[in-house]
Amino acid sequence: MPVGRVAPVSRWRRRAQRRFAPLLERTPPRGLGSSAAALLLLSSVCYGVVEGGHVQTIQAQVQDLCDVAANALGFGISDIALAGKHDLNREELLATAGITGRTSLLFLDAGEARKRLLTDPWIADAAVLKLYPGRLRIELTGRKPFALWQRDGQVLLIATDGTVLEPYVPKRFLALPLVVGKGAAEAAWPFLATVARYSTIAPLVEASVLVAGRRWNLYLKDGIEVLLPEGEPARALATLSDLAQTKKLLSRDIVAVDLRIADRVTVRLSEAAAAARAEKIRAMENVRKPKGRGGAA
Repeated sequence: MPVGRVAPVSRWRRRAQRRFAPLLERTPPRGLGSSAAALLLLSSVCYGVVEGGHVQTIQAQVQDLCDVAANALGFGISDIALAGKHDLNREELLATAGITGRTSLLFLDAGEARKRLLTDPWIADAAVLKLYPGRLRIELTGRKPFALWQRDGQVLLIATDGTVLEPYVPKRFLALPLVVGKGAAEAAWPFLATVARYSTIAPLVEASVLVAGRRWNLYLKDGIEVLLPEGEPARALATLSDLAQTKKLLSRDIVAVDLRIADRVTVRLSEAAAAARAEKIRAMENVRKPKGRGGAA
């Protein structure tokens, strides 16, 4: 390039200068730097709170401040009414709902309190009603202990819908029916209701075992096993009840009654009874054998 000549400015550079020149000539508003620094600091604090796991703590502190203010304005909870049938202690129930002596009615989240109540397996349904200025009503539908469920060597307390109420069995519930097997908790209520219709059988049952999730076996207190069919267990139980009353079947020396085939009842004797029966049959066969020439007349 010859000395003393200015290089021509490209067309795109001239366009960029014309477009962005007004922006470059503007004076930044007063306080922009301070605001940006404050925003950066706030962002750092928020990040630290989230990463440090302090969100719930801060939320609780804010909630407490709101409750204090609301209580001072006359929106405290002066009366809590509990309605419905349930087996829960009042203090435990309120603690589960997240309600304390500092909670205000104004800032109580009724929906969240209901969700917390439903985490308790003893509660089937709940409603939390705020009655201003200071009354709270909690309506509960509780679950009742129904049976014991043996699973993986552990015995649990269950309700009619199969919900596990306790991972152990309090002494006052030891007399409840026992069901065993995978899926037995959910299937227990309709089956045990069927068994209960037969007063000759129900008091004798020690345990009901669900086999392969399809059919039930009964284990009676005297050691007899009753094999029921997959379909129409009520029909089989009616047959068993009739045989128990008319033939004293369950009073005999037997170990099993098989009712899986509709038109047949198969009975398995105990070892002692089977041996005695075999001996009796041999004796009868000996009597029936023809005598030889030298035999007595």
